Amino acid sequence: MMIGMLTPPAALEALLFASGEPLEKKQLAKFLGIRDSEFTVALKALSESLKGHGVAVIETPAMVELRTAAEAAVMVKKLRESELSRDLGKASIETLAVIAYQDGATRGEIDWVRGVNSSTSVRTLLMRGLIEGREDEADKRRIRYSVTSEALAHLGITSLDELPRAEELRAVAETVVEQEEVI
Repeated sequence: MMIGMLTPPAALEALLFASGEPLEKKQLAKFLGIRDSEFTVALKALSESLKGHGVAVIETPAMVELRTAAEAAVMVKKLRESELSRDLGKASIETLAVIAYQDGATRGEIDWVRGVNSSTSVRTLLMRGLIEGREDEADKRRIRYSVTSEALAHLGITSLDELPRAEELRAVAETVVEQEEVI
């Protein structure tokens, strides 16, 4: 059976890759429009086709997920460490500032303030443990991000109340401009 232009194992691989998280086997079978027995065959075929590759199918009795193969763990660890050792960069600092100054923000709110897609910055901040996501109380479909104690330590403050306010920043900027004019 073909699903669109893909075989069931290929379609299953695409769905698992796109989701990036564990999915229910029953839900996947229904989504693919195949019976449970056909799903089991497709899952086994996908697992076999990925042997010796950099990714593997991980399954529990009810869930299935596409993950990095165990043999790639050392390389993946090096990649993560190199990502974490780089400076945050302007986009991530802007994103962190939006979250900190608003005392929490959703991706939509962050994108609106910055005027660009912030998904990479949010991912970077999450990986470094500088922000955390929780279900938004106002809309359960969204994630509201907030700064962590690690972020406060990174910024050299103990509370969000210690963040400089607009007036303070303006005064510092004016002082810097005046000093440059003297030079």
